[in-house]
Amino acid sequence: MTPKSLEELYILLVEPSQPQSKFILNQLINAGISRYDSVKDGKTALEAMHIYHPDLVISAMYLPDMTGSDLVQSMRADEDLHELAFMLISSETGFDMIDPVRQAGVTAILPKPFELAQLKRALFNTLDMINPKTIELDDFHAEDLKVLVVDDSLTARKHIKRVLAGLGIEKIVEADDGASAVPILAEQFFDFVVTDYNMPQMDGKALIEYIRTNSNQGAVPVLMVTSEGNMNNLAAVEQAGVSGICDKPFETDTVRALIQNMLSEI
Repeated sequence: MTPKSLEELYILLVEPSQPQSKFILNQLINAGISRYDSVKDGKTALEAMHIYHPDLVISAMYLPDMTGSDLVQSMRADEDLHELAFMLISSETGFDMIDPVRQAGVTAILPKPFELAQLKRALFNTLDMINPKTIELDDFHAEDLKVLVVDDSLTARKHIKRVLAGLGIEKIVEADDGASAVPILAEQFFDFVVTDYNMPQMDGKALIEYIRTNSNQGAVPVLMVTSEGNMNNLAAVEQAGVSGICDKPFETDTVRALIQNMLSEI
């Protein structure tokens, strides 16, 4: 399949405010986008997605009939829409509102107002997800790598798996918590582990400590992909022996580079 270019992206904007919609569309045009439509509410957006299948949905947080979080969750639960790229543009900073969007797997969360450079970076991250590049390693083939993905959010696991599959990784095992990952690690060997931080029974820090001190694969690289913002917690994770930390939402090329760096050090 021929890779899509920025000019070929088709974008659906979901924004109830006419001035905001006009501003965002103008910025999209300035960024090189020429194919777009806009709607004002979530229900109309979902109907349009089924008909036109946009490459990227850009939404405000507060819509007349639902939130942007509700919209992306509806997309992820729909078999026909679950792989569509999603971007949030919002002035909302509350953790309870923003974190479900992060967990759903999005290309970017931009503030209001945003700068053109931020929008362009988010659009290129969208392209990187649509046109993924296989990981290139001297001593490994991506399709031979075996990875354990640990996250209590099913939606987040699906997104991480999609990104890994786009990088050429085919052998992916899932665990819904650090505690459920422990017996899997005792039975199977992995080339690396991807884990979240906040999990109910055994969090990411405890899992890393277990891997480093009690498992039979103590040197396995561990990448933490997390929305955790507490710097003290992240510092403790680094002390526990994490190989790399990546924010949610993450950029695909960042994940690729982190994985390449981790595996090159084995």
